[in-house]
Amino acid sequence: MKPRIGVLALQGGVSEHTDMLDALGCTSVAVRRPEDLDGIQGLVMPGGESTTLIKLLIRWDLVSPVRELAGAGIPIWGTCAGSILLSSEISEKNHKVNQPSLELAPVRAERNSFGRQVASFQEDLVIKGLDKPFPGVFIRAPLLHPLSDRAEILCSVREGAVFIRYENIWLSSFHPELTDDTRVHRMFIEEAVIGS
Repeated sequence: MKPRIGVLALQGGVSEHTDMLDALGCTSVAVRRPEDLDGIQGLVMPGGESTTLIKLLIRWDLVSPVRELAGAGIPIWGTCAGSILLSSEISEKNHKVNQPSLELAPVRAERNSFGRQVASFQEDLVIKGLDKPFPGVFIRAPLLHPLSDRAEILCSVREGAVFIRYENIWLSSFHPELTDDTRVHRMFIEEAVIGS
């Protein structure tokens, strides 16, 4: 039976994730309402605009169901803006930002830490669990500051952490879905299947 992986489909880079998941043999589920979460083994929260995404999550009554999903041990992975939504604190230029989040990981996400969209870049990343460098694509990416020893850093760049796992919550500053390299998605699928 194919793994069922949900992708939050309210705004942002949805199709890139669903295409990659489908290519890896999953059944991707577009999540727009609470009932779309039923029966999924993992949830991907894509990049986009974090302030817009949290407003849409609230509007569509998805905040509590996603938190319940996390509490049940289902793996949840946020990329770029998705990682901001999963963090317990949000800042920009070292000042705390009054923006709600799902608060599922003890991490402070520093928005736009690498600059605006014109400052986008790609860098080879050394990621724990992968034997070769991964092509990390950074677009208005946050820097991730762990606030607990239990938040495991899977990858760092010169400026700090860009990939963190806290129990069943994954946060990546970069966009694996914008590459042809499927290894990080495979890692997430494997965790989702093992946990189900």
